[in-house]
Amino acid sequence: MLAGLGRAVRSGWPPGKRQPPVLLGRRAARGRRDGCPLPSAPQVQLGRQAGEWWGRTGAAPYSTLVPSNEVTINYRHGLPVITLTLPTRSERCRFTVKPMVTTVGAFLQDVRREDKGIEKAEVFATDGSKVSDATLMEVLLMNNFKLVINNTAYSVSPPVKDKLSSEHATDMEDIKSLVHRLFVALHLEDHQNRKERELLQKLDLLKEELLPLEQMKARITDGADAKTSRLLWVGLALMSTQGGALAWLTWWVYSWDIMEPVTYFITYGSAMAFYAYFVLTKQDYIYPDAKDRQFLHYFYRKSKKQHFNVERYNKLKEDIAEAEESLRRLRQPLHLRLPIQEINDKD
Repeated sequence: MLAGLGRAVRSGWPPGKRQPPVLLGRRAARGRRDGCPLPSAPQVQLGRQAGEWWGRTGAAPYSTLVPSNEVTINYRHGLPVITLTLPTRSERCRFTVKPMVTTVGAFLQDVRREDKGIEKAEVFATDGSKVSDATLMEVLLMNNFKLVINNTAYSVSPPVKDKLSSEHATDMEDIKSLVHRLFVALHLEDHQNRKERELLQKLDLLKEELLPLEQMKARITDGADAKTSRLLWVGLALMSTQGGALAWLTWWVYSWDIMEPVTYFITYGSAMAFYAYFVLTKQDYIYPDAKDRQFLHYFYRKSKKQHFNVERYNKLKEDIAEAEESLRRLRQPLHLRLPIQEINDKD
């Protein structure tokens, strides 16, 4: 049999070239020493492979071209299965992805986790633009793309997925709707209770953080309000003094003929002061608005002195209002699935 094998190998070799040695495994060599007959099929296959390898004159022992089927995509049970070769172990590995949930970044992370020797894994479109990691695999599998692992680029052509018929698609939508209603019916109450506990805990933490700021704000507000009130009373006292002085100068010291130009210029000066207030503040001189403006002036000046964080206080108040609104909506089953704007319109 060995002689027949040698003739079979020699007959397939071109004349004038050196014949390669016949490759034998350990079991074949051991059988040869023990005098046992050797199986023919594997030896013929090995000899054929050796002939093909050594028959390539001037070829490199490796290929720089990536085979087109290096990365394949097949659908199994409705899910795409991406099969590729891991560069470190040279093993074929399958990755089953959920196209509507899995992103490109998650898929590449799974590939890196499977082979620690992968330093770079990226996905590019056919025009050379990089695909974002946030892109869903469902969008990526619609067109051809390039998968770059380390320094090797693989051209991937996803198979065309068969489209569902209209009746099948309608049945699938009905099943999805039924599953969604069942899930809501079974888990909605638990979700509401868990969400309510989370909101109550969040409210407690926010109120606890807001309490010292509220106390400091109350002290600052009292001081600013007192200073504003004193300023208003000082203004009233000055106006009363001015009226009394004009009356005394008109009837007891001078006559009206002399004091009339004085009062005219005092009135004109007051009009100029009001106009200057409008130029500086872009507001009319209205007493309530002027009082509020002066109050805010004193308030922010005291807040800066006492290191009161106004921005943090406002942020906490907004968070508490939002949490209370969410808790109110959660406790009203009729308004549970309505957006905030629609609820406000109804209210």
